[in-house]
Amino acid sequence: MNSVDVVIPVYNEEIVLARSVAILRDFLAKNLSCRWRIVVADNGSVDGTLAIARELAEKYPDVGYVQLEQKGRGRALRKAWLESDADVVSYMDVDLSTKLDAFPELLHALEEGYDIAIGSRLMKGSNVKRSLKREVTSRGYNLLIKAMFCSSFSDAQCGFKAVKRDAVQVLVPLIKDQAWFFDTELLLLAGMKGYRIKDVPVEWVEDEDTRVHIASTIWEDIKGLLRVRFCPSR
Repeated sequence: MNSVDVVIPVYNEEIVLARSVAILRDFLAKNLSCRWRIVVADNGSVDGTLAIARELAEKYPDVGYVQLEQKGRGRALRKAWLESDADVVSYMDVDLSTKLDAFPELLHALEEGYDIAIGSRLMKGSNVKRSLKREVTSRGYNLLIKAMFCSSFSDAQCGFKAVKRDAVQVLVPLIKDQAWFFDTELLLLAGMKGYRIKDVPVEWVEDEDTRVHIASTIWEDIKGLLRVRFCPSR
């Protein structure tokens, strides 16, 4: 592996974006030996997020950005990943809720032969701080996935993933969801097509300023699971 793109999908994150990019740049510079780049994927922000992304890209040669007019984390990842020429593409949430120490482990898993590596908050060795509501919802959702698909991965929605470029080129065009279900659909399609997925335990702290609306997200996820189960992409 010679290069990796780290995508940060953002929507109205002007308060935390510059600080998070600074922390991430420092970590990558100290811990990765391969060539790396940070890509801010702005999906429809209406505050100063895009202006900050442009400033960061002008200031640092290892930071870029892409702009989308419409909201949707999946939409942002689709554009940034498919346009990347890096050997590995990845993403993480802008709040850096997942401790960065696990990121080299994701890349190591890909070097070992896995096609996708994901952070897991639900496997042995993880350390998670979040509300009981979020904990119960997450575990219930992932149990539902296992019941419907006999899946091997343990945490579909953790915003901390890395994928080999050749897998991205095959799988991402098949994904229909443009929002939060994108992650789950990616992993389910990968499993159906025989790609190898590695779970990596992570330390994770819930962001109190999260953009996730749990009730509506759960409903959209359930509809997505039913669609993939009974009308899978080819």
